[in-house]
Amino acid sequence: MPRLIPVRLAAACALALALSLSISAGALAKGFSADLRVVGAGGRILAEKPVDTATMSVKTSPKAICFGSGSGGSGGSVSIEGNTAMGLLAAASRSTGSLSPLLISDHFDFGLALCGIGTSVARGSSSWYLKINHKSLSVGGDKANIRAGDEVLWTLATTSAPDYKYPNDLALSAPGKVKAGVPFTVRAYSYDEKGKRKPAAGVEVTGAAGPTGSDGKTTVTLAKPRLLAATESGDIPSARVAVCVGGKCPAGS
Repeated sequence: MPRLIPVRLAAACALALALSLSISAGALAKGFSADLRVVGAGGRILAEKPVDTATMSVKTSPKAICFGSGSGGSGGSVSIEGNTAMGLLAAASRSTGSLSPLLISDHFDFGLALCGIGTSVARGSSSWYLKINHKSLSVGGDKANIRAGDEVLWTLATTSAPDYKYPNDLALSAPGKVKAGVPFTVRAYSYDEKGKRKPAAGVEVTGAAGPTGSDGKTTVTLAKPRLLAATESGDIPSARVAVCVGGKCPAGS
């Protein structure tokens, strides 16, 4: 009889593990939602919205030659996992015209290479830069795993000598509701490639009285609902923040 206790315990543990794996597999199959932001040429916002993940079949393009002559795609279709940054982009491109077509190459052994999103195509020293939750990645977008609620940023960025670093991305903190004609404070932050945050000075904010100070703060006064953003030459613009006034909110928020 004493030997039955560990056997039953082992069986119970095995059952619990099987149930856990089953639930995890089911959750993965159902997908999840993550926030996608795509900033194209000239700082143009191509997309900024939550997207439901889904494994996608995408056709590669022989025109995806931003990595040099002969580096274009085969023209065949590839499957991109939904729980990756590139999978999220591919899923969004099916319903967002500004994200189509995607110029993707399957020429390289390391994985898929992204050259173009819509009319924004990497040329010269520009390339598509990926950050997840404000941190850059050491793997390609088709290998960069994401989770529910992650903030995924794709931006067409240019590096410059001597360090060839990518620009920082900005973020803006603002109240969700304010009173018409009453000044309120907003604050801008800057994130480096490691995701380290600091107040962003000298940043322009939509509708602000002036650029941000050394603490990243400035004052805004609104008469009607508005989407606010922080911008600075050389940096990646922030996501737009909806500020409601008098019970009314900006369209599209």
